[in-house]
Amino acid sequence: MTDTKSTSKTGVLIIGAGPAGLMLALWLARLGVDARLVDKRTDKVYSGQADGFQVRSLEILDSFGIADKIWNESNHMIEVCFWNPDETGTIRRDNRVVNGRAGLSRFHEVVLHQGRAETFFLDAIRDSYGPATSMDEDDVGAKTENATKTEKKSIRTHPRRRIAVERKVTPTSLAIDKQQVNDADDYPVTVTLRHLSESEATPTQVLSNVQDGLFRSNLDPPDEGVETQRKDPPVFVQEEVVQCKYVVGCDGAHSWTRKALGPEFDMVGEMTDYIWGVLDIVPITDFPDIRNRTMIHSAANGSLMVIPRENRLVRLYIQLTEVSVGSGRVDRSQIKPGMIMKAAKKIMSPYNIDYHYCDWWTAYQIGQRVGNHFSKLNRVFLAGDAVHTHSPKAGQGMNVSMQDTYNLGWKLGLVCKGILQPEVLSTYELERRAIAKQLIAFDHRFSRLFSGRPAKDILDETGVSMDEFASAFRQSHMFTTAVGIKYQPSILVAAAADSPPEQPADDKTETDDDVPQSTAHSTSALSTACIVGMRFPSHQVLRHADARPWHLHHKMPSDGRFRLVVFGGELTVSSPQLEKVNKLGAWLANTLLPKLPTMALMQGTTNLHGGGRPGYGLAPEKPPSIVDVLLVYASPSDSSGSAVEAPDLLDFHEVYHPFDSKLGHDYDKVFVDRPSHHDGDGRAYENYGIDRMRGVLVGVRPDGYIGLMTSLDADAGWNEVARWFQGILQPRTGDK
Repeated sequence: MTDTKSTSKTGVLIIGAGPAGLMLALWLARLGVDARLVDKRTDKVYSGQADGFQVRSLEILDSFGIADKIWNESNHMIEVCFWNPDETGTIRRDNRVVNGRAGLSRFHEVVLHQGRAETFFLDAIRDSYGPATSMDEDDVGAKTENATKTEKKSIRTHPRRRIAVERKVTPTSLAIDKQQVNDADDYPVTVTLRHLSESEATPTQVLSNVQDGLFRSNLDPPDEGVETQRKDPPVFVQEEVVQCKYVVGCDGAHSWTRKALGPEFDMVGEMTDYIWGVLDIVPITDFPDIRNRTMIHSAANGSLMVIPRENRLVRLYIQLTEVSVGSGRVDRSQIKPGMIMKAAKKIMSPYNIDYHYCDWWTAYQIGQRVGNHFSKLNRVFLAGDAVHTHSPKAGQGMNVSMQDTYNLGWKLGLVCKGILQPEVLSTYELERRAIAKQLIAFDHRFSRLFSGRPAKDILDETGVSMDEFASAFRQSHMFTTAVGIKYQPSILVAAAADSPPEQPADDKTETDDDVPQSTAHSTSALSTACIVGMRFPSHQVLRHADARPWHLHHKMPSDGRFRLVVFGGELTVSSPQLEKVNKLGAWLANTLLPKLPTMALMQGTTNLHGGGRPGYGLAPEKPPSIVDVLLVYASPSDSSGSAVEAPDLLDFHEVYHPFDSKLGHDYDKVFVDRPSHHDGDGRAYENYGIDRMRGVLVGVRPDGYIGLMTSLDADAGWNEVARWFQGILQPRTGDK
């Protein structure tokens, strides 16, 4: 056996290359931050695991240019059917409703297996660095050793400092130098990495011919009562000591990172008595709703959920009522696909179901747990299943995990680049722990309603009311889609001065009190649909320059910049409102923006929705401001309904159509709310709930959440804008 050890440094070390780790890696790649991504698995997921993409996740992926690929390949979940036992105990469909709520977003829920999503993430990370360039072989040697063929190709053809998954690598020790944590330029976290053999990194499979999700690698601790055979030891051990500015554990429910931080980071919660099996099959059945999302409660044999998948696949979540829980944890060595299918047949009777092809299977016991802490000293962070676990049937696991690191990624990246105040990192735990607590509370109720025995009549106190179950499902849409998520006031979310203070959360921790607050104040009455702390909605507007319709989200890609959206109201060539908008523009151009940082954009952020290939955009002469200014005005009409002459582009202050000596004017900053010639009327001002005569200023964070809402007036709004940005951003010291 050979023992070798090397040393290195990195800005951010990401442990775990599942969806959460890949989302974080994509953010850091788009920001050009030095980072590494390690995973103990031999390869990416090809079958099974998570499959549901909720509305907000699709909006996020669209901001990176990924959503179209998922949208086109996935199965779309349009309706949901409820099957319950009738008075004779026979299951019958008693309700069919829309799956979700119409009008929440331009997207709706879709399903596609996790492996395809990981492929799209890897492609997007590669494309972040722009066109292929030559590179020294010596620089890629260490990272290519454990990479797949596709990853080796991207490593060899892209610039230095790019991120690629380093597979068959696991951490063995972690230490934090507390003397260095307050200096943003130091590397206070030291992690030892071990490079694994193929046998150690290959997950144990119960069956030889079908993949399962019982174990993730041979290094996972087996469940109680399950015996696994350790494969041959490695022929050599290679260790590497990495000094890091930041470490993020995205390494799943058995998180090594969480355990390395100590017992105070243990997750708390409970295991239920409900045992579920999962089958991904091509079904042979006479059940009429096999291609709809369907929830079945049988009279005495448990419950089942049907999730129609891509390529004729169907996922079945099947309650296993005959599996013993024993001492509190299920012995999964009892469970095989045949047992799961036997339970499905009983639940779906009198309908028949069978299969010839099984793509993947697993079994799990519902556990609902959440960590008390999501970060340590703002240097080591936990995300996804590493800090919260729950049942998978509501389609939340992958989505909430990706949204964790979407929240964290831009904060880490901009702090690493010296653009954000380091104190902003404390908002990650404040914002995402609250969401995790809501998730556990929702899952606790939903899983018990779904797993419980249907009530026989109104006097049956131990049974579950099917009307209550259907009602809970309908009422959950704002949370499960993540459209209804609202972040608490902080340095990033300016509290509204015209609203009563929010009630403190019951689970508030001491670290929440340490999160700095913004000195700016919002005015919530200026819009009924733009809510401070919630995601900025998207509605159709027309580009002023050419009348092409765009969803406003399409002009707000995830490139690390803040947005100041100026809803200027109704503008004409000689209106006082135009003068007000241009005075604001002059103040932005001459007073505020020169004090704030600039940031060169990675090529992968360009042309995401403009028809060009990401990574092949044209670079401006100078890096743009970290604050991107967009103007959305309303097209006025006279008393007869005829359109009044609107301003010409050059009538607006240059801050709304910035000029670059290489590229000319930017025509993607001014938009108008009026009907499209071909695509109808977006009614943006109406849908945003904004007064067409008054307008509003909306400050949007790089993750698309509203941090400030204030007036266009100089005496009421401009100072709030300045205070908000100056509390978040470092003073300008040069181009980043």
